[in-house]
Amino acid sequence: MQRSHKYVNTAINCIILYPTFSILGFMRKIIHIDMDCFYAAVEIRENPNLKGLPIAVGGKPETRGVVAACNYEARDFGVHSAMPMSQALKKCPELIMLNVNMSLYQEVSKDIQALFREYTSKVQPLSLDEAFLDVSESTLCQGSATLIALKIRQQIKSEFQLNASAGIAANKFLAKIASDWNKPNGQFVITPENTEAFMIDLPVRKIFGVGKVTHAKMKKLGIHTCFDLQQLSKSQLHSYFGKFGYQLYDLCRGIDDRQVITHSIRKSLSVEDTFIKDKTNLIECLEECNRIYPLLIKRLENNQKNKLLPIKALYVKLRFNNFRTTSAQSSTSHLNKNTYQSLIKKAWMRGKRPVRLIGLGIQFADKESMQQLQLPLNN
Repeated sequence: MQRSHKYVNTAINCIILYPTFSILGFMRKIIHIDMDCFYAAVEIRENPNLKGLPIAVGGKPETRGVVAACNYEARDFGVHSAMPMSQALKKCPELIMLNVNMSLYQEVSKDIQALFREYTSKVQPLSLDEAFLDVSESTLCQGSATLIALKIRQQIKSEFQLNASAGIAANKFLAKIASDWNKPNGQFVITPENTEAFMIDLPVRKIFGVGKVTHAKMKKLGIHTCFDLQQLSKSQLHSYFGKFGYQLYDLCRGIDDRQVITHSIRKSLSVEDTFIKDKTNLIECLEECNRIYPLLIKRLENNQKNKLLPIKALYVKLRFNNFRTTSAQSSTSHLNKNTYQSLIKKAWMRGKRPVRLIGLGIQFADKESMQQLQLPLNN
């Protein structure tokens, strides 16, 4: 499928003809709202003199900072999020770098999410700049999910001076894909009637869960589109991709039964640091573990004020100076610095080279309640 203006405009004209979706007798209408260049857009709103200039929000290059967000003017130079800021400056020497103002972004995001809840109580924020909305039972805008999405985007523009894109479909998977189809500041719909045709040409890299490794494996197998995946049986997909193969069988056909979850449970918590100078040996890495560990304790204690969650595992992440990343994990219910030190040793032995980043993390169990969480803060 081509993203030409002609194709997109035709799609927009057609979608209002399909205000509801019916799947096996159940009406489900899902909207995915995605703010355009959110951090950068908020900064430009606060300082209109930045409009039209290449902007990147993130860390400073001298501290090995990365790009957290950038506007389309910066993207035209090849700048993108998660790129080292030093590399972004090479691609765009005129790039304007701004520090992250997280408290401001959180405040704006909170107000926008309050706007979502004026249309439905079923809102699932994914991050500060995107959310799923289930408007299946809404009678607003004549029950049209398309018109609801359009009105929400118009309100975001008028009330917050920000642009948002939207995707409308019968499930979360398709809605998220659709929100990216007519960016920036547009919307797109995938109706049940058009789902089969839409999925045929959809690249497999658009499927959530298909990362670099899986995508490379698919390319070797000659799998490039969802139509290619549809030619394989469940057992074949399982043999190639393990349990994920069963999900792929449904997703490549546009099938996704996940509901919009209004209350999520934290699955993990972590702290990490990217160093100005690489840690050249294991001893230096262990010293950094001693420094980072109290920060993890503090974050955990703040998190547990609202809800106590049982610990399932501890893990570490190391990124070497060649940008290769490795992790190590230990199944334990007790927080212990010695465990992290052992995991760092295990991870470091895989590379035995200078380290640019170390992260310490906690995985929580699936249980939603717990009488008391034990926190033996061993030194």
